[in-house]
Amino acid sequence: MTKKALFICLHRPDRSPSQRFRFEQYLGYLNESGFDCEHIYLLNQQQDKTFYASGKFFGKGWILIQSVLLLIKHAFFKKYDLVFVQREAFMLGTPFFEKQFARTSKLIFDLDDSIWMTQTGDIKSANKFLYFLKNPNKTREIIKSAHMVFAGNQYISDYASQYNNNVKIVPTTIDTNEYAFVDKPETTSVCIGWSGSVTTIIHFEFVLGALRQLKKKYGDKIHFSVIGSADFEELELGIKGLPWRKDTELDDFRKMDIGLMPLPDDEWTKGKCALKGLQYMSFGIPCVMSPVGVNSDIIEDGVNGFLASTEAEWIEKLSLLIESHELRLKVGKAGRSTTVNDFSIHANKDLYVRYLNEVTE
Repeated sequence: MTKKALFICLHRPDRSPSQRFRFEQYLGYLNESGFDCEHIYLLNQQQDKTFYASGKFFGKGWILIQSVLLLIKHAFFKKYDLVFVQREAFMLGTPFFEKQFARTSKLIFDLDDSIWMTQTGDIKSANKFLYFLKNPNKTREIIKSAHMVFAGNQYISDYASQYNNNVKIVPTTIDTNEYAFVDKPETTSVCIGWSGSVTTIIHFEFVLGALRQLKKKYGDKIHFSVIGSADFEELELGIKGLPWRKDTELDDFRKMDIGLMPLPDDEWTKGKCALKGLQYMSFGIPCVMSPVGVNSDIIEDGVNGFLASTEAEWIEKLSLLIESHELRLKVGKAGRSTTVNDFSIHANKDLYVRYLNEVTE
């Protein structure tokens, strides 16, 4: 018998990495596996522009009203066997809708960040002054209400298990057919790249000191690429950030010879699920990561990637990769194998279906 499943999230399809790599890429397979999937989201393309712009309070208020009406329609006037909430069903600090869905359907709550706490660092957002409306504590209440929790890593699982005894670790996964291996030829200038967003560019800045030292050491033998923060500039390193674009994303990655995933070691970043590292690895791009959270579980230092904590370690590990095309190929191929075997949708899709069937039995 077909099971009706509703997937709820904030952004339209292909807009948010969290949504893309946590559930959107599974929807086709779920439809083939006994589920009738409906996907709703709160922000279309035009609303997205309004919601993340400075000011425009009337427009933002109207978006909130429209979101409430959409959620009322699905929570009170439609019936589902399963409701899957990715991070939250509503952008303000109330768990009302999640609790209502849990009363009438089986609720799965999916989280891939430490969203139960306020993000650390210099948050760059047009709506930063409205963060007091977010109420991170609602995460705990949603976890309590859920029939099953999907946790992106062990750290998140440990937190969620305090409030729910049905927590499953479901890693963030990559479509390794789309993110296909690239056999990189040796070039005269090695591209060291980072991919992220406006809100995570602060993590890239964490490693700027090491990159400046490397530029002094290698000169034109290296250059840099930053994707996801179009306003970012670092003139000393010749960096002008590029916006993230779905239609150019794969080509932007393919230009990289080495990938970076620097992170500060704090409670917020321990909840990270290594998405950008897995993206590099899927292409066969050797990466250097901070040994924070799940990164240390994924990377075997010097085998399928490198781990670096101090500025000296970042310079050392990157120097090894800059100086050896053979090492870049070897480490990149090992990283690709790790992604295919453990962190691809093909390796995890049957587990995903099994959990959804389990919660709806």
